[in-house]
Amino acid sequence: MDESPTDQAPEGGSYGADLFSPDETGEDERIDYGALAYDAASRARLTALGVGPGWRCLDVGAGTGTVSRWLAEEAGVDEVLALDRDPRFVGARPDGRLRTMTADLTDPALAPGRFDLVHCRFVLMHLRAHADVLARLADWVAPGGWLVVSDAVDLTTADSPQAAYRRTMAAMWQVLRDRIGTDITWVTRYPQLLRDLGLRDVGAEVVVPPLTVDAPITAFWASTWRSIREALDTALDPGELDQALDYLSSPALADLSPGMVTAWGRRPRP
Repeated sequence: MDESPTDQAPEGGSYGADLFSPDETGEDERIDYGALAYDAASRARLTALGVGPGWRCLDVGAGTGTVSRWLAEEAGVDEVLALDRDPRFVGARPDGRLRTMTADLTDPALAPGRFDLVHCRFVLMHLRAHADVLARLADWVAPGGWLVVSDAVDLTTADSPQAAYRRTMAAMWQVLRDRIGTDITWVTRYPQLLRDLGLRDVGAEVVVPPLTVDAPITAFWASTWRSIREALDTALDPGELDQALDYLSSPALADLSPGMVTAWGRRPRP
């Protein structure tokens, strides 16, 4: 698999350690805003793939566990393993249908097993070694099972007429890349990457939610910007971040958010 710019980036910090620590006040709420924005799309895709009773599922980078709990409680799968560096927000079930696993996804010795579904959302974009990790995720899919991966894609903000919003979003992506290696420039290649890994029945879709004052995605961006305010203030003109935050809470708000690209592929049976 070809190296991407992220793979060539200098080593630095990591998500959850150098930015967005789960110990920060409000971090679980910030993650939940993102989940509220995209859970319906993720659930619809997993439902369309037939997820249900009899399935063993791995939810990689489970966050606050909204997808893991849906799989266990509503989709009715037999087993869900929620894997995260810090799964404190997930909440295991006493019946064992939903278990948690504390693990570093980049650990080459990690081997959680084989699953009918491996689901990974908003994780690989933050990893410099995302190509290697994607290949390992594909190896964890049982024959006949599905790999479903989602990451952020920004198709809209560069053309926003609101300068403060446009510049703040661009500064955020640059701060994330410089500080923890985040890179979303490669994610539109997911369909080809999954094919290169030998998966079949590959498909993809993009969800781009509108920004409205009361939308969870709007609250997600506002809380994300506030979480890294010091770095953004350094990258922007004085007062520019506050102008962008004011825009997100203004009746004049009229933009499309960065979106989510989801790709899926099936492991062939022997």
